[in-house]
Amino acid sequence: MEKIYTALGLMSGTSMDGVDVSVINSDGNADYFGVFDQYFEYNKELYQKLINLRDKIINLEDLKINFKEIKLIEREITLFHAEVVNQIVKTSKINFDFIGFHGQTIFHNPENKITKQLGDGKLLSQLTKKIVVYDFRQNDLINGGQGAPLAPIFHHLIINKKKIKIPITIFNIGGIANITSINKNNKISSLDIGPGNCLIDAWIRLNSKLHYDNNGSIAKKGKINKILLDQSLDNFYSNKISKKKSFDINDFDISFVRGLSLEDGAATLTEFTAEICSNKIKNHDIYVCGGGRKNKFLLERIKKKINSKIELIDKIGINGDFIESQSFAYLAIRSYLKLPISFPETTGCIKPSTGGVIVKNF
Repeated sequence: MEKIYTALGLMSGTSMDGVDVSVINSDGNADYFGVFDQYFEYNKELYQKLINLRDKIINLEDLKINFKEIKLIEREITLFHAEVVNQIVKTSKINFDFIGFHGQTIFHNPENKITKQLGDGKLLSQLTKKIVVYDFRQNDLINGGQGAPLAPIFHHLIINKKKIKIPITIFNIGGIANITSINKNNKISSLDIGPGNCLIDAWIRLNSKLHYDNNGSIAKKGKINKILLDQSLDNFYSNKISKKKSFDINDFDISFVRGLSLEDGAATLTEFTAEICSNKIKNHDIYVCGGGRKNKFLLERIKKKINSKIELIDKIGINGDFIESQSFAYLAIRSYLKLPISFPETTGCIKPSTGGVIVKNF
């Protein structure tokens, strides 16, 4: 029997509103058990700093120009994560071997082999007195991959663990939407398929005091502008961006709906998102995870466009809010064991690649 490790995973997604924390037990291979899941919200000041910073980072030059601000916010982010970890240790008494620290993505450009996640692994290790695994994506980029998605190997594990009938697709709706497909031979493939929440969230933030469209209720009240929708879809599919295997939120923008009402803009962006996502989803059973699964109207629009059964992954006993944080706990264990975390079929790398920088700074 292989050794079972306990790892804590920290994930902050493109919504930039807080940190998902999960603790799992796993051998880094086929054995896995979830122990603990909890969400910790950023304060309003930190949330706004992150949103403002991300809006400034459009290209590589912006990373250089904003270097000082990036380092300051990176330290603030790391201190927040350290507080969360130490609070969990104190209140839960859970002892764990590693921390899988994803950090906060502010820029992702696989064409130039650059990805930037805010998060100082050395500082986190010092403050928590734990081994930290971080910077998961860079080695995949070095090996010719897109640096994303990295969760598919964990998706594969939980589907096998739950003995779910295959073929199947796991459809993750975060800021960016991606899919993991498991075929009848139990082989995995994955790719980013388009915008998830990012366009809808950006529109809501710009035109209201809200951060997102709860249940899609705002979009549901609106009217889709068919002319703008068709033009934007034509523009997207004629652009080389549409052929990418991995997306950054800066690959998309909301400019084509400017001038519309809050509701009509939300409706048109929701339809744009649904159209692109449904175009890439395979025709077999689909389980949806990620924060975007709570946008009922978006899911309704996707369901109307595909000929497959769609259910929330929660229906098979998996909390769809914490799959990413559990993934990075699992990937931390695999990184420590020098096992691959990305594959040619998932990120396009030239060979199965390990990843993650391991640091012990105490």
